[in-house]
Amino acid sequence: MRAILIREFGGPDVLEPDEVEAPAPIPTEVLVRVAAAGINPVDAKTRGGSGFAAVLGEPPLILGWDVAGVVEEVGRGVTRFVPGDRVFGMPWFPRQAGAYAELVAAPSRQFARTPERLGDEEAGGLPLAGLTAWQILVDTADVGEGDRVLIHAAAGGVGHLAVQIAKARGAHVIGTARADKHGFLRELGVDEAIDYAEAPFEEAVSDLDLVIDLVGGDEHGLRSLRALREGGLLIPVPGGLSDELAAAAREQSKRATGFLVEPDGAGLKALADLAEGGRLRVEVERSYPFEEAAEAHRHLQQGRTRGKLVLRPAA
Repeated sequence: MRAILIREFGGPDVLEPDEVEAPAPIPTEVLVRVAAAGINPVDAKTRGGSGFAAVLGEPPLILGWDVAGVVEEVGRGVTRFVPGDRVFGMPWFPRQAGAYAELVAAPSRQFARTPERLGDEEAGGLPLAGLTAWQILVDTADVGEGDRVLIHAAAGGVGHLAVQIAKARGAHVIGTARADKHGFLRELGVDEAIDYAEAPFEEAVSDLDLVIDLVGGDEHGLRSLRALREGGLLIPVPGGLSDELAAAAREQSKRATGFLVEPDGAGLKALADLAEGGRLRVEVERSYPFEEAAEAHRHLQQGRTRGKLVLRPAA
């Protein structure tokens, strides 16, 4: 099968198309023919030797965890899917899933049926970012009616999905983004949009129940803490929770926790239900053929993507 390999850690140019042996499903697994594979910041970090490079081990490696496609074969014991079913998922994370390939084999319960409303590219961009948003808002913070939620980088991959999930749960949602993306945020349902380049966000909002920090760094996290109410929760995603941030939260009688997304069939089903009901849209800024994976990573690293980028195998 065709795949995108990295034979060494480095910049985008280490991503090279090649022929590799196709996987075969073992019992409880499905073999999925990939129609689209989402590209995430963790992919670029891992490609460069950080991210989850230590988990995956030394190259050669196939990157990617976001999969959308069609079930081609099912292993013994699989009852949820049959060949021909459209599915999407985030298998194996943070172990190697090999989504930048024509075929992926993984446990069936790490996939869900793709909602009819979503095309393959939209479904390919949903799993990792969508599950990150869902597990933060629902499983970790239990956001509900009237909660005041600030989402940093609200127009990005995780951010634009988190906005919609928070709104679906009745929250008052505030999002940071450059002014040229405020129209997009309003389309998604944001109640207040803040241009972080114009003025400090912590001077524009206060008394927040939850801040989802998709920017990262201690300085940004400390500023976010100042906008929380007493007992409010900060969840810094890139880089996790540092000792400095944790100590500052305790001193201010506020809460902070790190977070890492996990494979989650139930969460995928919940995302699919929202999408099928017209309450969750997946914005795909651009899709790239496999042969342009390096260019896709260069685009990603600019840090200005609206929604998601995806890769697609040649037809």
